[in-house]
Amino acid sequence: MSDLAPIDVGARLARLRERLPEEACDALVVTDLVNVRYLTGFTGSNATLLVTADDATLVTDGRYRTQSTEQLEASGVDVAVTIANDPGPALADAARGITRVGLEADDVAWATQRRWSIDTFSWAHLVPTEGVLLGLRSVKDDGEVDRLEAASDIADAALADVVDRLDDGLTEQAFRRLLEDAMADHGSEGPSFETIVASGPNGAKPHARPSDRVIGATGGEFVVIDFGATVDGYHSDMTRTLAVGDLSETQERMFDVVRRSQATGVDRVAAGVRCKSVDDACRQVIEDAGWGDAFAHGTGHGIGLVIHESPRLSSVSNDVLAPGHCVTVEPGVYLPDHGGVRVEDSVVVTAGGCRLLTKAPYTR
Repeated sequence: MSDLAPIDVGARLARLRERLPEEACDALVVTDLVNVRYLTGFTGSNATLLVTADDATLVTDGRYRTQSTEQLEASGVDVAVTIANDPGPALADAARGITRVGLEADDVAWATQRRWSIDTFSWAHLVPTEGVLLGLRSVKDDGEVDRLEAASDIADAALADVVDRLDDGLTEQAFRRLLEDAMADHGSEGPSFETIVASGPNGAKPHARPSDRVIGATGGEFVVIDFGATVDGYHSDMTRTLAVGDLSETQERMFDVVRRSQATGVDRVAAGVRCKSVDDACRQVIEDAGWGDAFAHGTGHGIGLVIHESPRLSSVSNDVLAPGHCVTVEPGVYLPDHGGVRVEDSVVVTAGGCRLLTKAPYTR
């Protein structure tokens, strides 16, 4: 996919350095591998990154001697690489003289923190930080949006390839394999997450796993299909609820209510809008239909290098949407006697609203 816009990895370290004083630290030890990738382009399974006001040091082991150099050069970042099985001494050397060292509190184990406080950074005050990189990652540049849209296009095309097979008496597991193979054929690096194919009563479980149940076993029923593709590490996310056979009056009403709820939420998305208000808008439509208790999860979440990122669209969220946020809008209604309905699109937030990344039809 050579036509994708480039990702500006090189500017990210500068943005992180601007945040360090706000976090009351002079350096940050980055241990979350997704955050290491975001800041450097390095994709290895072993890495610790120390970022100071002036320098950055990546410590990894000998398996990645060549890969780390190649990927950092390709990303255009000014980061020194140290090869070591124990990152402690290299981190200590790079942080010598720094008195406040920040740690990623959500990622560092208690035992690691104790070891670093006693040995590696014994002279420094260790500062717990939360969500520093999540905040930076939440706003996507043009290259990131391109990759999310490319992943969404793959998922759209894959579903179109296999959707008619829903009538063939396949099991949920078999249809999942068809869908994931189709995404791979269209260029996906792999599924964004564990694909959900939930038919009939299984659809009333929001995170059901594909089973050996035959799709359409009870006649008219819903099939909830929640899936995504991956392009250059970026994850798409989409849900379509499709009918097999003739639906009951209640099922038709369920789909109409959820579809209106989802469209209302998408219409509400725009820069400057509180995420809670998007959730409120979706939830109100479902509550007015008498099914408020059957919508038991948040309305959406950010997508990016992992499938669930900031911001969160929920009833307890304090996040505010900004241009470049890429989020899902996915209300649902789940009734054990009738199945489940969830409709989900991914969108990129713009100044005046949003633009759909997922474009698959809502019905077949």
